[in-house]
Amino acid sequence: MASQHEQSFGLGVGNKSVRLAEPNQSWHEAYLLEEAAIRGALGDLAVDVQHFGSTSIPEIKAKPIIDIAVGVRRFEDGIACIEPMASIGYVYAGSNIVPNDHIFGHDIEGDTRTHLVHVVEYGGVNWCQFILFRDRMRKRPDLAHAYEALKVELAAKYANDRASYTAAKKDFIQKILAESD
Repeated sequence: MASQHEQSFGLGVGNKSVRLAEPNQSWHEAYLLEEAAIRGALGDLAVDVQHFGSTSIPEIKAKPIIDIAVGVRRFEDGIACIEPMASIGYVYAGSNIVPNDHIFGHDIEGDTRTHLVHVVEYGGVNWCQFILFRDRMRKRPDLAHAYEALKVELAAKYANDRASYTAAKKDFIQKILAESD
Protein backbone atom coordinates (compact mmCIF):
# COMPACT_ATOMS: atom_id res chain seq x y z
CA MET A 1 0.00 0.00 0.00
CA ALA A 2 1.32 3.45 -0.88
CA SER A 3 2.17 5.71 2.00
CA GLN A 4 -0.09 8.68 2.62
CA HIS A 5 2.65 11.03 1.40
CA GLU A 6 3.24 9.12 -1.83
CA GLN A 7 -0.51 9.04 -2.51
CA SER A 8 -0.93 12.76 -1.83
CA PHE A 9 2.04 13.58 -4.07
CA GLY A 10 0.65 11.40 -6.86
CA LEU A 11 3.89 9.45 -7.14
CA GLY A 12 4.41 6.06 -8.68
CA VAL A 13 4.73 4.29 -12.02
CA GLY A 14 5.09 0.58 -12.72
CA ASN A 15 8.75 -0.30 -13.20
CA LYS A 16 8.67 -0.97 -16.95
CA SER A 17 5.82 1.32 -17.96
CA VAL A 18 5.66 4.96 -18.96
CA ARG A 19 2.87 7.19 -17.68
CA LEU A 20 3.05 10.95 -17.67
CA ALA A 21 1.20 13.04 -15.11
CA GLU A 22 0.17 16.66 -15.11
CA PRO A 23 2.58 18.96 -13.25
CA ASN A 24 2.09 18.73 -9.50
CA GLN A 25 3.31 21.52 -7.24
CA SER A 26 3.65 19.03 -4.38
CA TRP A 27 6.48 17.20 -6.15
CA HIS A 28 8.91 19.75 -4.73
CA GLU A 29 7.65 19.01 -1.21
CA ALA A 30 8.04 15.28 -1.90
CA TYR A 31 11.63 15.95 -2.95
CA LEU A 32 12.37 17.98 0.20
CA LEU A 33 11.11 15.18 2.44
CA GLU A 34 13.23 12.64 0.61
CA GLU A 35 16.27 14.92 0.58
CA ALA A 36 16.09 15.16 4.38
CA ALA A 37 15.85 11.36 4.70
CA ILE A 38 18.80 10.86 2.33
CA ARG A 39 20.97 13.44 4.07
CA GLY A 40 20.10 11.85 7.42
CA ALA A 41 21.00 8.38 6.15
CA LEU A 42 24.19 9.32 4.27
CA GLY A 43 25.58 12.04 6.51
CA ASP A 44 28.98 13.25 5.28
CA LEU A 45 28.98 10.80 2.36
CA ALA A 46 26.63 13.18 0.53
CA VAL A 47 28.42 16.33 -0.60
CA ASP A 48 25.22 17.65 -2.18
CA VAL A 49 21.71 16.46 -2.99
CA GLN A 50 19.67 17.93 -5.87
CA HIS A 51 16.23 17.40 -7.42
CA PHE A 52 16.53 16.96 -11.17
CA GLY A 53 14.54 15.30 -13.94
CA SER A 54 11.15 16.34 -15.22
CA THR A 55 9.46 16.57 -11.81
CA SER A 56 11.91 19.39 -11.03
CA ILE A 57 10.86 21.40 -14.10
CA PRO A 58 7.75 23.46 -13.36
CA GLU A 59 4.75 23.24 -15.65
CA ILE A 60 5.62 20.18 -17.73
CA LYS A 61 4.21 16.68 -17.67
CA ALA A 62 6.46 14.09 -16.08
CA LYS A 63 6.61 10.50 -15.02
CA PRO A 64 5.60 10.88 -11.37
CA ILE A 65 8.96 9.65 -10.10
CA ILE A 66 11.23 11.99 -8.14
CA ASP A 67 14.75 11.90 -9.62
CA ILE A 68 17.45 12.80 -7.12
CA ALA A 69 21.17 13.31 -7.67
CA VAL A 70 23.46 12.63 -4.74
CA GLY A 71 26.98 13.92 -5.20
CA VAL A 72 29.76 12.00 -3.45
CA ARG A 73 33.48 12.87 -3.33
CA ARG A 74 34.56 9.88 -5.43
CA PHE A 75 32.43 7.57 -7.56
CA GLU A 76 33.71 4.62 -5.51
CA ASP A 77 32.03 6.14 -2.42
CA GLY A 78 28.71 5.06 -3.90
CA ILE A 79 29.30 1.53 -2.59
CA ALA A 80 29.35 2.91 0.97
CA CYS A 81 25.85 4.31 0.34
CA ILE A 82 24.20 0.91 -0.20
CA GLU A 83 23.46 0.05 3.43
CA PRO A 84 22.40 3.56 4.53
CA MET A 85 20.11 3.87 1.50
CA ALA A 86 18.62 0.42 2.23
CA SER A 87 17.81 1.64 5.74
CA ILE A 88 15.42 4.22 4.23
CA GLY A 89 13.84 1.85 1.72
CA TYR A 90 16.08 2.04 -1.34
CA VAL A 91 17.18 -0.97 -3.37
CA TYR A 92 20.56 -0.79 -5.07
CA ALA A 93 20.20 -1.47 -8.80
CA GLY A 94 23.94 -1.35 -9.49
CA SER A 95 26.49 0.78 -11.27
CA ASN A 96 26.53 -1.08 -14.58
CA ILE A 97 23.30 0.42 -16.00
CA VAL A 98 24.62 3.93 -16.60
CA PRO A 99 28.38 4.58 -16.62
CA ASN A 100 29.67 6.22 -13.42
CA ASP A 101 26.24 6.15 -11.78
CA HIS A 102 25.14 4.12 -8.76
CA ILE A 103 21.37 3.77 -9.11
CA PHE A 104 18.93 3.24 -6.25
CA GLY A 105 15.19 2.77 -6.59
CA HIS A 106 12.42 3.24 -4.06
CA ASP A 107 9.30 1.25 -4.89
CA ILE A 108 5.92 0.80 -3.28
CA GLU A 109 3.47 -2.03 -3.73
CA GLY A 110 6.19 -4.26 -5.15
CA ASP A 111 6.92 -2.72 -8.53
CA THR A 112 5.68 0.86 -8.47
CA ARG A 113 8.64 3.23 -8.55
CA THR A 114 8.30 6.53 -6.67
CA HIS A 115 11.91 7.75 -6.40
CA LEU A 116 15.12 7.15 -8.33
CA VAL A 117 18.44 8.20 -6.83
CA HIS A 118 21.64 8.59 -8.85
CA VAL A 119 24.79 8.59 -6.70
CA VAL A 120 27.53 10.14 -8.82
CA GLU A 121 30.79 11.98 -8.36
CA TYR A 122 30.08 15.54 -7.26
CA GLY A 123 31.28 17.87 -10.03
CA GLY A 124 31.79 14.93 -12.39
CA VAL A 125 30.32 14.63 -15.89
CA ASN A 126 27.02 13.03 -14.79
CA TRP A 127 26.50 15.52 -11.96
CA CYS A 128 27.17 18.50 -14.23
CA GLN A 129 24.89 17.18 -16.97
CA PHE A 130 22.00 16.53 -14.56
CA ILE A 131 22.19 20.06 -13.18
CA LEU A 132 22.87 21.80 -16.51
CA PHE A 133 19.91 20.14 -18.25
CA ARG A 134 17.56 20.90 -15.35
CA ASP A 135 18.68 24.53 -15.16
CA ARG A 136 18.35 25.08 -18.92
CA MET A 137 14.83 23.64 -18.87
CA ARG A 138 13.87 25.89 -15.96
CA LYS A 139 15.28 29.01 -17.64
CA ARG A 140 13.85 28.31 -21.10
CA PRO A 141 10.12 27.49 -21.07
CA ASP A 142 10.22 27.06 -24.87
CA LEU A 143 12.76 24.25 -24.50
CA ALA A 144 10.84 22.75 -21.58
CA HIS A 145 7.63 22.63 -23.63
CA ALA A 146 9.46 21.13 -26.62
CA TYR A 147 10.83 18.47 -24.27
CA GLU A 148 7.34 17.88 -22.89
CA ALA A 149 5.93 17.44 -26.43
CA LEU A 150 8.63 14.89 -27.21
CA LYS A 151 7.91 13.05 -23.96
CA VAL A 152 4.17 12.89 -24.70
CA GLU A 153 4.86 11.46 -28.17
CA LEU A 154 7.34 8.91 -26.83
CA ALA A 155 5.12 7.91 -23.89
CA ALA A 156 2.38 6.96 -26.37
CA LYS A 157 4.84 5.00 -28.51
CA TYR A 158 6.67 3.26 -25.64
CA ALA A 159 3.96 2.96 -22.97
CA ASN A 160 5.26 -0.44 -21.82
CA ASP A 161 8.96 -0.03 -22.59
CA ARG A 162 10.61 2.50 -20.29
CA ALA A 163 14.12 1.67 -21.54
CA SER A 164 13.20 2.58 -25.14
CA TYR A 165 11.38 5.71 -23.96
CA THR A 166 14.48 6.84 -22.09
CA ALA A 167 16.80 6.01 -25.01
CA ALA A 168 14.60 7.94 -27.46
CA LYS A 169 14.99 11.15 -25.41
CA LYS A 170 18.78 10.98 -25.53
CA ASP A 171 19.33 13.01 -28.72
CA PHE A 172 17.17 15.89 -27.46
CA ILE A 173 18.98 15.91 -24.11
CA GLN A 174 22.42 15.83 -25.76
CA LYS A 175 21.45 18.71 -28.04
CA ILE A 176 20.42 20.84 -25.04
CA LEU A 177 23.61 19.94 -23.16
CA ALA A 178 25.74 20.90 -26.19
CA GLU A 179 24.20 24.40 -26.51
CA SER A 180 26.25 27.32 -25.33
CA ASP A 181 24.77 29.85 -22.94
